[in-house]
Amino acid sequence: MKQKPIFYFLIALSIFALDQITKYAVKINIHPLDIVEVLPFFNIVYVENIGSAFGMFKSLGNIFFVIIALSAVIVVSYLIVKDSMNRLGLSMILGGAAGNLMDRLIYGYVIDFLDIYIGKYHWPAFNIADSALTGGIFILFVKTIFQDDKNK
Repeated sequence: MKQKPIFYFLIALSIFALDQITKYAVKINIHPLDIVEVLPFFNIVYVENIGSAFGMFKSLGNIFFVIIALSAVIVVSYLIVKDSMNRLGLSMILGGAAGNLMDRLIYGYVIDFLDIYIGKYHWPAFNIADSALTGGIFILFVKTIFQDDKNK
């Protein structure tokens, strides 16, 4: 039995809430230069990201990213209602986009805090919203590949 769209909006809301709670906890407990060592390959940090993924395109300004994220929230919400085959991936994208949009509206930047590294090589800091966006895009990508194989 397929779930109704409201189920997937609740998934998106859960991702949004977890993202905002974790970012708030980091903002009030960790200073920008602090590093909290969790594991030999994982730290909690506090980064104010004014750009897009990995801090790229900072020169485009916050309003550009607000417009893009708001557009994504609207389009993805519509797709969750209309596209019953891809709702899980879309709900993850919606939750992530909404989480980062909220940061931009409140602070003018996105709070990143997850720091994965090997030795001195660090992946750019990211957050729960970024993880959900990446996971949702991955699910849609994989489903597209396998759906194309079925159609051949």
